[in-house]
Amino acid sequence: MLRIEPIPAFEDNYIWLLADAGRRDDRVAVVDPGDAEPVIERLRADGCTLSAILLTHHHGDHQGGVAELLACWPDAQVAAPADERIRHATMRVGEGDRVAAPGLDVAFQVLSVPGHTATHIAYLADGALFCGDTLFAGGCGRVFDGSFEQLAASLRRIAALPPETLCYCAHEYTLANLGFAQWVEPDNRDLLARIAVAQHLRERGEPTVPSPLSLERTTNPFLRTTEPAVVAAAEAFAGSDLADETAVFTALRRWKDERYD
Repeated sequence: MLRIEPIPAFEDNYIWLLADAGRRDDRVAVVDPGDAEPVIERLRADGCTLSAILLTHHHGDHQGGVAELLACWPDAQVAAPADERIRHATMRVGEGDRVAAPGLDVAFQVLSVPGHTATHIAYLADGALFCGDTLFAGGCGRVFDGSFEQLAASLRRIAALPPETLCYCAHEYTLANLGFAQWVEPDNRDLLARIAVAQHLRERGEPTVPSPLSLERTTNPFLRTTEPAVVAAAEAFAGSDLADETAVFTALRRWKDERYD
């Protein structure tokens, strides 16, 4: 079993610390360490050794701390997608691969989830999905060097995972995402309830993530592209009928890009 805790970084990033739930081993792993300093501080305070780094994509706020971490723990393995923009990788992984982090009694299944970037991957283990910037609580990532079609397909793939899957995204964007979701579905009672809970958590300085996939399915418009209310809202923005789920997704993402963010 995994013990998973957030290490806050920058203004709104989460670096995920992964350890054996029984603390039978002092070796730990981290996901997407954009900043080394908070990781070093935490591991030294806990008396832990970094054995593995899991990277989801090449953006600097996800891989920027790797070199400094390897200077402290040179034996740590670094799993990353096959992308020349990511340096220091000791293993290049992709769809269907499995990653075993020393000291953790689980193996991570690698999922290809492009769209935010062309080579974005996610890691799945023990009912936890480390999805980087593909799926956010209440939202999804922007499209950079991937495509809208890729991201729409990646989100459909994530939505098909078991509903109890916990989604560990990399940013505290939840309230802003839910604000846009309320534009799309102002009468969604599940969404209104989620907003109230998220506001309460943030007022107490607590993270709003992880979130169960079941909650994302009922409140995240980017996973609800067949719902009549979502389709109608996307078509109103687009000013025309939309042919399929991908077209609905693309309209929603462009709407958020142009009018909300």
